[in-house]
Amino acid sequence: MAASHIFKILFVNQGKVYEIYARKVGHGSLFGFIEVEELVFGSRTTVVVDPTEEKIKAEFDDVKRTYLPLHSVLRIDEVKKHGVSKIVALEGGNVAQFPSPVYPPGGDSNLRK
Repeated sequence: MAASHIFKILFVNQGKVYEIYARKVGHGSLFGFIEVEELVFGSRTTVVVDPTEEKIKAEFDDVKRTYLPLHSVLRIDEVKKHGVSKIVALEGGNVAQFPSPVYPPGGDSNLRK
């Protein structure tokens, strides 16, 4: 991976879709979680302030590393430059999918039947 590449991560949290950018993404040491490090936000040199990016920046203030549940991640893309981080309301009403296990209960015995 080139040093200039970063990752765009889309995930769902409490009925909202988060779009964040990070320099490092991996499976990490916690089973069922995606490890995201070195979050990237826009520069403060511009006069115009984007309130949506400021909200997500405040939420992840002082976060060195975050772990996202595998079932909440929608997409991870490797991109050459970052865009604007944002939080968008999830469309489709107030019904949410119930989290399901990554592996079926009972281990491999259920898969062989």
